[in-house]
Amino acid sequence: MTGKIRPGIELDQGAGGRDAHYRPMNRFFRTPSAGFDHPFDMLDGCHGRIRENCGRIERIAAHLAGNGADEEARDAAHAVVRFFDTAGAAHHRDEEEDLFPALLASVPCEELATARALIEDLRADHQKLDRAWQEMRRSLLLLAAIGNTGLTVGRAHEFSALYEDHIAREESEMLPLARRVLEPAITHHLGTRMAARRGVRLPAL
Repeated sequence: MTGKIRPGIELDQGAGGRDAHYRPMNRFFRTPSAGFDHPFDMLDGCHGRIRENCGRIERIAAHLAGNGADEEARDAAHAVVRFFDTAGAAHHRDEEEDLFPALLASVPCEELATARALIEDLRADHQKLDRAWQEMRRSLLLLAAIGNTGLTVGRAHEFSALYEDHIAREESEMLPLARRVLEPAITHHLGTRMAARRGVRLPAL
């Protein structure tokens, strides 16, 4: 990382790390570009924000190596923990509690075995990711609280790679399947459940 991170902002670098400018870091509190009436786009958008926050963890680790656990690193660690504890956790629940059951109930019989295998794999990924997040969360909280610099670039990269592999499969297999087989009424119900999980009420169809 060539530039310092500041409290609440992230470094957005151009080609080769030059012509850097700053933009707000805590964008997980912004209004999503997709509404709950388009739940698949919401899920896809959350994947983008997960990628952003995995990237932040990698930049924090690189920053620690050159600058130590300064206030900027501690504030950035708090922001990442806030994201994964709120939006990240809700995203997994969207899939586990609502999308996966809807898919299994909706796929044609000839595709059911393949869908079951896919969802079993994705559920196993979620368990692995949850364990990895708990370990990363402890490191980030130690960093934020006492300046512990045990977070390494290698650990941050491994965490990001776990999420990237999982997201890539959801985007290439799960979301296309959902868009193809879920009826509009089921899709609306999925969006309603996602909205309720975040304290929003959608109008009925």
